[in-house]
Amino acid sequence: MHVDLFSDGSSRGNPGPGGFGTLLRYVDGAGQQHERELSGGYAHTTNNRMELMGVIAGLEALKRPCDVRVVSDSQYVVKAFNDHWVEGWLRRGWKNAQKQPVKNVDLWLRLLAAMEPHEVAFQWVHGHAGHAENERCDQLATAAADGEELLVDEGME
Repeated sequence: MHVDLFSDGSSRGNPGPGGFGTLLRYVDGAGQQHERELSGGYAHTTNNRMELMGVIAGLEALKRPCDVRVVSDSQYVVKAFNDHWVEGWLRRGWKNAQKQPVKNVDLWLRLLAAMEPHEVAFQWVHGHAGHAENERCDQLATAAADGEELLVDEGME
């Protein structure tokens, strides 16, 4: 089954309150389109952590192995895979090219685990440029960041 996963992250203050928004879309065997929206807010986090959480939440919501196209406005997330940053981080023991520790390792590890059963491709889109699904994910993310029942981001450095 093919699934389109659109996601966005938001942070007020960076760090500050933040949230993610995710839209999952697939067409079933009968040709019926299905959509599911996910979001969550955190009291103290960063934009990059929320960009990662949007993809993680979408992948973790899938019940069986899928062919997934992740569409995000986060160059941080998309380039990590399309430009093979993650491969280098793994080879260097989670150090970047400057031999500094990679940030957000807890979420990168969670994302890699969430990707494991799936075939995943990443596509970058311009944020705030009229892409309907990206705009919807931004609305979900900012509403979650502005919500009242914010979670604790346990991995926040």
